[in-house]
Amino acid sequence: MNQTTTLGGKAVVKAHLLPDGLFVLVWVGLLLLTAATVSASVFFPGKIGIGVALLVTPVKAALILLYFMHLKYEKVGFQVMFLAAVGILATFMGLTFFDYLQR
Repeated sequence: MNQTTTLGGKAVVKAHLLPDGLFVLVWVGLLLLTAATVSASVFFPGKIGIGVALLVTPVKAALILLYFMHLKYEKVGFQVMFLAAVGILATFMGLTFFDYLQR
């Protein structure tokens, strides 16, 4: 998030500053997506509501990761490490539930 460089023997910290309006806009987007999920589960209970929730939830998670956790402004190496960790977690969860129908 912050980059430290030296300029004439003194440390200079460069930070990215984001406008407050961006955070409010992301928050409003999260509220709208939450409303879509709740209304889909109320008006379309069952498979359709679950499908909408499964589609909306990764979008909400991506907004939180990118803007509130500042992953969008991190170095590429850190982003790759994060995605690798999520991929490993998904792999182990998938392997855990692989034999669900045979239990």
